[in-house]
Amino acid sequence: MPSASKAPSLRHARLIVGLEVHVELATRSKMFSRAPNVAHPEFAGAAPNTLVDPVVAALPGTLPVMNGRAVEMSAMVGLALGCSIAPFSKWDRKNYFYPDLPKGYQISQYDLPLCRDGAYEYELPDGTRRRVGIIRAHLEEDTGKLGHELPGGLAYEGSLVDLNRAGTPLLEVVTAPDFTSAEEVVAFAQELRAICRSLGVCEGVLQRGHMRFEPNINMVITLDDGSEVRTPIVEVKNLNSFKAVRGAIEHETRRQVEEWQSTGRVMGRGMKATRGWDDVRQVTVLQREKEDAHDYRYFPDPDLVPVAVDADWVERLRGQMSELPAARRARYIKLGVTQKDVQQLLEEPRTCAYFDACLKGLQSASGPACAKLLLNAGAKRANEAGVALHDIGATAEQFAGLVQLRESGVVGAQSVDALLAALCAGDESAEAAAKRLGLIQIRDDTQLDAWIDAAIAANAQAAADVRAGKTAAMGRIVGAVMKASGGTADAAAARERILSRLGGAS
Repeated sequence: MPSASKAPSLRHARLIVGLEVHVELATRSKMFSRAPNVAHPEFAGAAPNTLVDPVVAALPGTLPVMNGRAVEMSAMVGLALGCSIAPFSKWDRKNYFYPDLPKGYQISQYDLPLCRDGAYEYELPDGTRRRVGIIRAHLEEDTGKLGHELPGGLAYEGSLVDLNRAGTPLLEVVTAPDFTSAEEVVAFAQELRAICRSLGVCEGVLQRGHMRFEPNINMVITLDDGSEVRTPIVEVKNLNSFKAVRGAIEHETRRQVEEWQSTGRVMGRGMKATRGWDDVRQVTVLQREKEDAHDYRYFPDPDLVPVAVDADWVERLRGQMSELPAARRARYIKLGVTQKDVQQLLEEPRTCAYFDACLKGLQSASGPACAKLLLNAGAKRANEAGVALHDIGATAEQFAGLVQLRESGVVGAQSVDALLAALCAGDESAEAAAKRLGLIQIRDDTQLDAWIDAAIAANAQAAADVRAGKTAAMGRIVGAVMKASGGTADAAAARERILSRLGGAS
């Protein structure tokens, strides 16, 4: 082991990261009881200790009963990650003491997990593809939660225990140590969140702890003589934002090399540690030395039967799975939708479903225009109404009709907001509403020329500027045409004819 006083110089250092992700499943009830589940949207924000029953509180004489829906949800995630679904898995007791763990042990899966031996290919922001191995994805129950201040932000000397989260179905996804940068970890974490949300197994609200990320980080240091040493593995606990994941990994990349240069400590038995992330100081903080598996005294839970599934059950589940984000992303891009718009659509699975329903009434070439209109006019309408984008009030058929009218030039861009508002408030078709509101653009060239002549006469200076090549002045003339037409003129056509008339640069 190198001494602190004469540490050999290093040639370079390489990062290795494996990731553990805890996914709270959005079942209505908890993993082993009928108590409401705080991870289900119906029970979000419940008052402390109100989602508790005798099983969750571990009262004497209570017995756990497995939540079958949680098993189904977990298997779907496993299938999405390329895992094998075990025909036989069992429940184990993981023994440790913590104030928010009522039983004094956690029901988990140790040596026979539900999902194992998977692999997933994901994409980095620059389009580069990476592959990560999935060691396992096992089911367990979540713990409660400790607080350290009273309602209203008042300081409290002790700790407050809230058992609302205790017993929540928790799927732990464990990757192989295949990541070599913080960027890769964040990209996979974002993809996993999108998968879980698209499958409907998790709401994925990181601020509520629906997904918690725990990277296991160490460095491979190559010395001047070509030999290698590895720093002790550090697990950074309970990160609930992608920014924190990136920050913790980047900090550990620097800190571990500096610590090795100072102390010479290398990986060995009993050398693992857990650290927390200080979001204010942007550093990791030592919490405790990491236990090994034998420290938890795992043994099979005597109160629960094993989980046995057959191939038919797995195939039925596979048939229930929605289109995964990677496939949906590729399909949208093939339609010509921009990368930026695709990313916005994929943020909310229900928006994707609405967009797909709109596409059924459109030619494939209209896909990009539909996405643009939905993410601009549709999002504006949703914000004004205080509703989700997929719930603005217009049916997919109505919205597709609006896209068709706009694409064909029957209605102008300035009429979209008014027409969409009408569609959201009633059940008319887009064409019928446009006719009733007088929003159909007039395509009479003789009438358009008359409006243009009047606009040029009324805006002589702007016309002179356009003739001189200052096309920014065009807006005043086009505006005058649109005002004279009551908004029914085709603005694009008006612009082209004005340019032709005045001889300005297009």
